[in-house]
Amino acid sequence: MIPPEFDYVAPDSLDEALQALRSDEDAKVLAGGHSLLPLMKLRLAAPTLLVDIRKVPGLRGAQRENGQWKIGALTRHADIQGNEELGPVGRAAGLIADQQVRNRGTVGGSLAHGDPASDLPTVLLACEGSVTVAGVDGTREIGAADLFQDYLTTAVDAGEVLTEVRVPTFDDWGSAYLKFTRRAEDWAMVAVCAMVKKAGDGSFEDVRVAFTNMASTPIRARAVEDALRGKGADAIAAAAGQAAEGTDPPGDLNATPDYKRHLARVLTRRALEEAAA
Repeated sequence: MIPPEFDYVAPDSLDEALQALRSDEDAKVLAGGHSLLPLMKLRLAAPTLLVDIRKVPGLRGAQRENGQWKIGALTRHADIQGNEELGPVGRAAGLIADQQVRNRGTVGGSLAHGDPASDLPTVLLACEGSVTVAGVDGTREIGAADLFQDYLTTAVDAGEVLTEVRVPTFDDWGSAYLKFTRRAEDWAMVAVCAMVKKAGDGSFEDVRVAFTNMASTPIRARAVEDALRGKGADAIAAAAGQAAEGTDPPGDLNATPDYKRHLARVLTRRALEEAAA
């Protein structure tokens, strides 16, 4: 389908991009385009101005600094896929769609879009990471727990640009990201990010589990985390049995809500076992 008519600018600096966004209340930021452009073609989004930030300097790359990873918003999925130092972030990046999409899609764009069926929002939530956004009045940091507000709705305001993603280092954590799809390049029916940190006696000192496509936003599996914290690997199966608690998965052509709840329990057990190993 053909999108409605729109204007287009490609500023050379962040300040110019912010001024362009401020000039039109229906303006949208364009990064890799793999989230926004399909919606425009379906006429589910109709911005009157696209502000392409591909020329803005300083928004690419991943670097480790002061106990955390800083990832530029324009860093492509392909740039970090398979990076073991990035733990579940690198693993999830390698499972996004297909290689062509990963070559163009960006980390910041995926997070700003806030699709609950996307992979990186779930990982950011499990990692308890954050994003930095810039506006005409300065910058602010938004934690993952506050970023995702509703379906395709985030705390990034219309006149702001997401510039950086921060996640802690994963030196003391085991992690896994498992995704169930009909085809390799599809959106997840359900996906699970699991992270475990072991104490000296082998028990789980801390546990984090988050779901993709089990509600209108990515969500934490608090019941699983509470059931497993302080326990050992022999408690994983029982804890995973509580995975569906507090979820509200949407039914679709691929799976009913009940089937997604079943998938959540199975994938949670497998992801926790992998993370613990």
